[in-house]
Amino acid sequence: MEAIMMEKGLTEAIDDGRIGPTNDPKVRYMTLAKEFGWDKQLAKKIWCFGLESIGPNMVMDMCRGVQYLNEIKDSVVVGFQLAFKTEALAEENMCCICFKVCDVVLHADANHRGGGYVIPVARMVIYAFQITTKPCILEPVYLVEI
Repeated sequence: MEAIMMEKGLTEAIDDGRIGPTNDPKVRYMTLAKEFGWDKQLAKKIWCFGLESIGPNMVMDMCRGVQYLNEIKDSVVVGFQLAFKTEALAEENMCCICFKVCDVVLHADANHRGGGYVIPVARMVIYAFQITTKPCILEPVYLVEI
């Protein structure tokens, strides 16, 4: 797995709703290809977006030729959702990170590919790769007019 910071224009497009899980997949692929220069095949492999499918974070499948990958997809997404709620540095929501699942080695026995095994591992891997993206903590600023 690798983690990269998302482009500023892409995060704004996700926040505005131009790109998201509720969009028609063909429109989403074309938008990512035209506006951001993504490969169409890569744009089809987005597993999920941010917390509860809202927000500028995503998990993508970059694997090729991995058997049983569809069996762990939901568990990886749940691990991502859990990790998103409490990020590694300050237990706040993370923002603008794209996680790419590059390679997976799965156990041959189907019992060892269940959610009880995969979710904690996915969450810990996501925590580890959050730190590799040079994270920063944003200071909240409130404007009050009285």
